Amino acid sequence: VTLISDKLELYHSYYREYILNKINLDMAFTDIKSIYSISSKSKNFIKWRKQNGYGAGKKSIISVKAMQTGAQNYDGVRIGPPPDLPSLLLHNRIVYLGMPLVPAVTELIVAEFLYLQYENSEKPVFMYLNSTGTSNPDGTSAGFETEAFAIADTMNYIKPPVHTICVGQAFGTCAMLLSSGEPTYRSALPNATIMIHQPTSRAKGQASDIAIKAREVLYNRKQCFEIIAETSGQSLQKVMKDASRTKYLSPQEAVEYGIIDKILENPKNTSLDNPNFLASL
Repeated sequence: VTLISDKLELYHSYYREYILNKINLDMAFTDIKSIYSISSKSKNFIKWRKQNGYGAGKKSIISVKAMQTGAQNYDGVRIGPPPDLPSLLLHNRIVYLGMPLVPAVTELIVAEFLYLQYENSEKPVFMYLNSTGTSNPDGTSAGFETEAFAIADTMNYIKPPVHTICVGQAFGTCAMLLSSGEPTYRSALPNATIMIHQPTSRAKGQASDIAIKAREVLYNRKQCFEIIAETSGQSLQKVMKDASRTKYLSPQEAVEYGIIDKILENPKNTSLDNPNFLASL
């Protein structure tokens, strides 16, 4: 009996290794079966369901976990690629903006906000910002200001409060997003840099087309400065005057200006819970 048991255990280890080697990471999210249907007769799985309080009506919840991680279960053993970092952050309600605002980045940020509202409309969302806004690091235009407006409008549209934290830099329209966070929950790390400036344009073509584009740039500038003025408590005239030339702000100056509310000197100042994503698998 001992010999047969050892052989079975060895067989299972070989089989699990074989499946792991055969899994195609690119197809991990396209061929997903629910854990319930894969191993519903497994003793280990039934025991796990009872321990975690899953009844017959919890099939959909288990399926969602499998879809989120791209993993499957074989005989109670998790088989599949490890969770990617964005999924780990998203599960803990963290949205990270670390690139200039281009359409692909805006699409992802807006989608994450909408999903987090669907998941829980009461818990706050933590948005970390380290971006040059709609400009590239060299000052050239990277995208339209409407990309930032889409994110700002979504932040105000969803029910969960959005806590904004600046790490590194928040330039231009990113500074607008930083100030658009939940009042009293807008913050920056000690060595972050906040900067406000006018939008840039690379209009080309006929004179009439350039004039149309110029009017749109001026309108977007006014919209951006109005949002900063509203969220910071400054007058629109002062914001427009300060941003007529590039204006850099230290975290303390940003607090005095009204763009943020506090400086995070210690991680204990945040209300983040310990990540529990791996524990929930």
